[in-house]
Amino acid sequence: MISTFEVNEDVLIVRLEGELDHHEAEGLRNEWKNRIEKNAVRHVILNLESVTFMDSSGLGVVLGRYKEVLQLGGEMVVCSISPPVKRLFEMSGLFKIIRLEEDERSALFTLGVAS
Repeated sequence: MISTFEVNEDVLIVRLEGELDHHEAEGLRNEWKNRIEKNAVRHVILNLESVTFMDSSGLGVVLGRYKEVLQLGGEMVVCSISPPVKRLFEMSGLFKIIRLEEDERSALFTLGVAS
C-alpha cells in the first residue's frame, strides 16, 4: 500500500492506494498519527479512490484517526471512494459519522478551505 500526506491550511489530506489490510494497518496508523501531531491539523480528508481492498483492521485505523480528529474539534471527510470500499463503509455504519464528498475539491470547500 502507498500512502501520501499533504497539508492544506489546517487540513491533512491522506491519499491511500492499494490494499489496506492487517499487514499495512499498523504502519499507516503510526504514520497518520505522527502527521496529525506534527502539523497542527484539525480536519482530515481521506481520499480512497485508489484503494482496491480494505478489511476490518483498515476500518479500525480510519475510526481511530476519526476519534483523534473529533477530539481536536475537527471533522473527517472521505472522498473519491471506490465501490467495494464504499460498500464496506456503508455496512459498518461509518457514513453515519464520517461525511462523504465527491472529490478533494468539494471536501476542502465544505471544510472552508478554498483550493
